Amino acid sequence: MTPPRLLPLRLSKLLAGLFLYGIAISLMVRAGLGVAPWDVLTQGSANLTGLSFGLLTNLIGVAVLLLWWPLRQKPGLGTVLNVLLIGPSAQFGLWLLPDFALWWQQVLVFAAGLWLLAVATGLYIGARFGPGPRDGLMTGLHARFGWPIWMVRTAIEGSVLLAGWWMGGTVGLGTLAFALLIGPMVGRTLPWLDTRLPAVAAQPSPA
Repeated sequence: MTPPRLLPLRLSKLLAGLFLYGIAISLMVRAGLGVAPWDVLTQGSANLTGLSFGLLTNLIGVAVLLLWWPLRQKPGLGTVLNVLLIGPSAQFGLWLLPDFALWWQQVLVFAAGLWLLAVATGLYIGARFGPGPRDGLMTGLHARFGWPIWMVRTAIEGSVLLAGWWMGGTVGLGTLAFALLIGPMVGRTLPWLDTRLPAVAAQPSPA
């Protein structure tokens, strides 16, 4: 059970992380150098349907969350808030930020977005309220079928990337940079931002 003194800290980290995650996505979108595979899918879906990027972020999150049911995954508070909050935050960032045309501006804005996304990921995962719907789908497939994590992640992200690109999403050097750098960057931020919960003491078994 979480000590009461840690709950406000965890909730603050969760909410801050989800808000900053959406802002990070909007920075990378406005940079115009390419975005993460799931955001390529969102961009492509927006091109196809005319719906806003933020709304489609929410709708895709809901669709992915529904795939948890046959995998017997259970969402946490962080999972639900991930679906609800990142879309509006990303839409707010897109409303606030202009498009960037000069190459040096694009590089700086994309780098800022990538760095902010790594920090935001460390915050919301470090709050320990459950994974986002996309990460939960990956771990659920791994647990259900025994496929290696790397294979599941590659198959999922490769599929959404191709689908999004076919629908007109932006694929570029930024997409490659994201694929290569986000893992090591989150590997740095998560240990710094993780909330270390006390271990639950083992209860003696009844005689």
